[in-house]
Amino acid sequence: MSFIIRSVRHDDLNQLVDLAKQFNLLNLPGDRKVLSEKIDRSEQSFAGKLEKDKAEYLFVVEDLEEKLIVGSSLVIAKHGNDDVPHSAFKVLKRDHFSSDLGIGFIHQVLRFQLDFDGPTEIGGLLVDKSYRRRPEKLGKQISLSRFLYMALHPDRFEERVLCELTPPLTEEGRSEFWEALGRRFTGLPYQEADLLSQSHKEFIESLFPQEDIYLALLDSKARLVLGRVGEATKPAQHLLESIGFHYLDEVDPFDGGPHYGARLHEILPVKYGKRAKVTEFPDASYKDQMLVATTGEEFMASLCSVDLRTSAEGNQVAVAPKARTILGLEVGDEVYLAPFHYNRGK
Repeated sequence: MSFIIRSVRHDDLNQLVDLAKQFNLLNLPGDRKVLSEKIDRSEQSFAGKLEKDKAEYLFVVEDLEEKLIVGSSLVIAKHGNDDVPHSAFKVLKRDHFSSDLGIGFIHQVLRFQLDFDGPTEIGGLLVDKSYRRRPEKLGKQISLSRFLYMALHPDRFEERVLCELTPPLTEEGRSEFWEALGRRFTGLPYQEADLLSQSHKEFIESLFPQEDIYLALLDSKARLVLGRVGEATKPAQHLLESIGFHYLDEVDPFDGGPHYGARLHEILPVKYGKRAKVTEFPDASYKDQMLVATTGEEFMASLCSVDLRTSAEGNQVAVAPKARTILGLEVGDEVYLAPFHYNRGK
């Protein structure tokens, strides 16, 4: 089968709605009107028509043989500004010692923080359930490909890159952390508060306690999920760790899910990515698999078999014929390549 990752287009809307309805993520809901607006925003963002704090880039995976949109990923160029700041609980430690008793305790505390100059945020990662566990590793392809675009246009993104990971939730979709903390200060159920927070932060700032919150005062169910990752999200966590992301000792104020982050230039597809000119070698071996992205007007990327060589003239790459056709590459075109496999762990 042939797959291509590319920027979203408006005629993808119907299929994107069907895909999003399988999951109903907050930042990519199965709502036709919301997704239509997101596609508009994405097209304007790729065209360079929006300020950084308004820009969102939506990528899709297309099965070219079936003409189906089977995956997506999203980059929010700047999450947190003067109007809608980024919010989080910082997880800190505080020491308490009693001379009379000769004993001490190290307590974990939560400190509420607002960031008015926020990071770039990645999210919206979806793969059609019938396309999971395929040898092409489409989830990994769509996740990594967005970093190739970010490497090509670093000025459009922040140096700090954030990913908010989903924690364990109850079977009904409730958050034990929210029930123990947020609900007591806002009176709102979890789903309603989380949805409202996408566009309004004032109620969090006004109603959440500004003082440190001792975790020892929360019930054990809430403490157990703090900073943990839900089973369905663990593959995404492992992938992020393998390319340089790490836990920031920071959690979502609604569900206690962990925030992972990295510096843009230290994310491995950015750090080890390189530009190269497309060429033909008479003895091409195509022994390496790399993600290859176009550098022209429309962003397209694909996992390709390549033969990459470096000479005094610079990097030159021969791309296997089928992949070259998929990406519409001609000899002399410039592409951006990044490894697909990384050995780095925690």
